[in-house]
This record gives sequence, C-alpha cells and structure tokens, in this order.
Amino acid sequence: MIQLTDILLYILPAAITGLVAYYFFAQFVKNEQLKRRFLLQREAQKHTFPIRLQAYERMALFLERTDPVKLLLRVVPSRSMNTAEYEALLIRSIEEEYDHNLSQQIYMSDQCWSIIKTAKNSTIQLIRKASMTAQPDSPEKLREVILSEMMDKTSPSATALQFIRKEVRDFMN
Repeated sequence: MIQLTDILLYILPAAITGLVAYYFFAQFVKNEQLKRRFLLQREAQKHTFPIRLQAYERMALFLERTDPVKLLLRVVPSRSMNTAEYEALLIRSIEEEYDHNLSQQIYMSDQCWSIIKTAKNSTIQLIRKASMTAQPDSPEKLREVILSEMMDKTSPSATALQFIRKEVRDFMN
C-alpha cells in the first residue's frame, strides 16, 4: 500500500507537469498558425489591393461614361437616325460598357455590384421612359427630353459613384 502511494506521489506531479506542458505547447502551435495565416493574408492583400482598386476605378469610369448627360454628349445621333434607332444606340452603348466591365464584380462587394447594376438599369429605364412618355419626333428632341428630366434629379450613376467612393474609403482604411 505504501508503495502505491509513493508511486502516485511521483506520477501525479509528472502528470500535472505533462498536462501544463501540453497546454502551453498547444497554445504556442495555435498562435503560430494564426501568425502564419495573418502573414499570408497580408501578403495576399499586397497583391490583390491594386487589382481591387483598379476594379473600383474601372467601375467609376463606367458610371461616369453612362451618366445620362455625359452619355448624350458622347453618343451623338447621325442625321439619318430616327428616335427609335437613337434610343437603341444609347442603350447599346450602356450595355456594351457594362459587358466590357462585367468581370470587375469579382473584386467588389455584392452590395456595390448590385448598386452598379441598378444604376445601369435605371439609366436605361430613364431613356426608355423619356422615349415612351414624350414620344419625341427626332433624336434631338429625345436628347432634350432626357436632359430636361435630369435637371431636377440626381442621376443613378452619381448615386452609385457616391457609394463606390464610400466603399473605397472603407476599403483603404
């Protein structure tokens, strides 16, 4: 019986020391993994940061180019065009710009991309609505109707551009 208690007195401190050592070793390994993951993530951000920033820049350019006022100044109707052809040309110009920048969505938040899509669709809707409600008889009249419509409102592109600016500020901090 005395031998058993002696053995227990020797084993108990060794077991406690072993458990404490195991605990500290496990914590050390966990901290090293977290540190390694943080360093890898920071290294990856060095490479992705410029790409993400470029994506936001490209979408800002898209929004500027599809702003109704700037679009009307950039896409001028030919003399032989009728109103429906000019409306189709404006919408096609917006869609081509959008399609050209479609891949940028992988670098942006879902909310930001959704706002950009909404701005694009709202601009197209604005052009169609101006054409349907006013029924202008020439492309020049359609341009006037759209421009007068934009006098009182903030363009969908301006609203989306404001959101992009906010997201980039948050992204850079």
